[in-house]
Amino acid sequence: MPIRLSLMIITFLITTGLFLVALFNLFESIPYFNYRFNESAFAWGYLALGIISIFLTFLMEGISRYQEWKKNQKETEMLNQAYMQSQLQGLKSQVNPHFLFNSLNCLSCLIQEDEKRAEDFLDEMSKVYRYMLRNDDDPLVTLETELKFVDAYQHLLKARFGDGLQLTIKVDEEDKTKFIAPLTLQVIIENAFANNKLCKSDPLLISISSNGNDTLEIVNGIQPKVITDTVDFEANLDNLINKYELLDQPIIMDMASGIQRVIKLPLIHKKRS
Repeated sequence: MPIRLSLMIITFLITTGLFLVALFNLFESIPYFNYRFNESAFAWGYLALGIISIFLTFLMEGISRYQEWKKNQKETEMLNQAYMQSQLQGLKSQVNPHFLFNSLNCLSCLIQEDEKRAEDFLDEMSKVYRYMLRNDDDPLVTLETELKFVDAYQHLLKARFGDGLQLTIKVDEEDKTKFIAPLTLQVIIENAFANNKLCKSDPLLISISSNGNDTLEIVNGIQPKVITDTVDFEANLDNLINKYELLDQPIIMDMASGIQRVIKLPLIHKKRS
């Protein structure tokens, strides 16, 4: 850019000089004007036109760069929105099939064992799926909305895993009005129980809590198991991490202790369009 701008200025100055020389010679060649070449007048004229030329060059360059910046901003925003939408849709397409299969299996067992529990399970399952199939035009939801979904989701997990999975939630009321991407907590919880052993004698503990710094902490114990499920749970979590990076709100994950995994999830103040 600086080279191009310098070349433009030099070209304008040379053109201005040639134009003034031609103009002064033209006036001198016409007897009617009775004009003789004046170096002082030429110098002042060249200086004035030179300053105007440089000003116009910077003005046109500034306008050009601003228009290019606006165009790039618009294209970037459109690409980001399209990418976020595709990430969310891809995430749902991965989550829904295996989750539906497991839920229906659990429902089938409950129908045979306890019709009342089966009816309750079906009611909570319908809440979960209504949330999963919510309008995709909304890239963010309030934390309160997500926690209501987690409450319904927790009922399904309780029916499936019993006391092998224990989920505790302690979130400040003021944080519930802030925003996160939909299905964020579901993906993190699912990743936790998919990668760790669950049993009644040694339950997997998952806690969701505010830390007072516009951050939600999701902590779970590390009890590694051999994964036999064909679903790539890590891909779901990677998609989620990529989505938050796109929102310029990176997720921080810490497993350094070897005892527990801590995920720090940023809470977003303003709803983005």
